[in-house]
Amino acid sequence: MKKVKLTELAFARSGDKGDVSNIGLMAKSKNIYEFLLTVITPERLKEYFGGMVKGPAEIYPVPHLDSLEIILRQALGGGATCSLRFDQTGKSMGPVLLGMQVLVSEELLEEARAVDESIKKQYGV
Repeated sequence: MKKVKLTELAFARSGDKGDVSNIGLMAKSKNIYEFLLTVITPERLKEYFGGMVKGPAEIYPVPHLDSLEIILRQALGGGATCSLRFDQTGKSMGPVLLGMQVLVSEELLEEARAVDESIKKQYGV
């Protein structure tokens, strides 16, 4: 097992509606998606984001896309028109989540790296 950041295993995109942040966490493979279902929990999200998320954290599996839809309520200091926070619209919440560390098997890590290499090759990066 190896400790890695979620950025090694998934992609993320985030946004907001008022004081609610939503994060799409997209696994790099079906196996990684199954793993994320076990390690990404509302409790873990609340602990990771600390005092930034004052309301509940909700997770909705999106199995056909190997993704999780994460809803963080009362997470933006009141929202764009009320907050004094630097990023009151939630665009940075996805990249912040990708900094969360998890213990993962070498096998899943290699699978994620193979996906990365495939993407680089496809786009000539």
